[in-house]
Amino acid sequence: MKIALYAGTYIRDKDGAVKSIYQLVSSFRKNGHEVVVWSPDVSSTDDHQGMTVHRMPSVPIPLYPDYKMGFFTDETRRQLDAFAPDIIHISTPDIIGRKFLLFAKKHSIPAASAYHTDFPSYLQYYRLGLAEPALWKYLVWFYNTCDIVLAPNASVQQKLREREIRNVEIWSRGIDKELFDPSRRSDELRRKWDAGGRIVFVYAGRFVLYKDIEIVMQVYERFMREGFGDRVRFVMIGSGPSEEDMRQRMPEAVFTGYLTGVELPAAYASGDVFFFPSTTEAFCNVALRAP
Repeated sequence: MKIALYAGTYIRDKDGAVKSIYQLVSSFRKNGHEVVVWSPDVSSTDDHQGMTVHRMPSVPIPLYPDYKMGFFTDETRRQLDAFAPDIIHISTPDIIGRKFLLFAKKHSIPAASAYHTDFPSYLQYYRLGLAEPALWKYLVWFYNTCDIVLAPNASVQQKLREREIRNVEIWSRGIDKELFDPSRRSDELRRKWDAGGRIVFVYAGRFVLYKDIEIVMQVYERFMREGFGDRVRFVMIGSGPSEEDMRQRMPEAVFTGYLTGVELPAAYASGDVFFFPSTTEAFCNVALRAP
């Protein structure tokens, strides 16, 4: 089968959604399907192992410059026509995702989507709560125009059905238990963090408001204020637009940047407490990985 896949970002380990997308693409290819990916946000260093990945023209998203807004051009249309997919999988229901969906409908190609991100829940963090009904109206149209919608678990499936979204099925995921294993705990890594005998709190994820990072910073500040600074160490894995503010408010924390490969599970295993207060998750990859 020939599968066209659109994703708002296709950079390995950039966020939980793209981790799932990489797993999906890997599964498709292992089962003998031909996959071509379109995305405005593609890394020049990722190894796509011979698979075609089209980087779409794009501009940074205002107030969120580490993500990009793409453009569906005549070249995109020609690429799709040349590939002649049997199905189009749309991972991001944005403006470009809508273009892919309309292309699928026009050419009578089955369209699938996955509910990776609970976008409506983000609006309150940017004082845009009044826009939530309009966003849900669009999402209901988008997903009901698809032939199938994949939810990560039963609770999200029920949530979507309550919004009168049809054809919602569960696509459950897991983690590599050999990779994310407590045996990867590293005394050397803890020394690098200058943790010693301290309790290490590990956060892994985007540094953005909708991950409730304000709670992380407030907990850190309380530990410092109450005189426990020499007993704890905060290790912050990831990046994002709020990083500068976090570094200023958490001067004794360790900021690792994005971690990939064996470095990420080693960091998980070398902590003592996994601290992730987000309430906006559709499928919380990072929590599943905590030993």
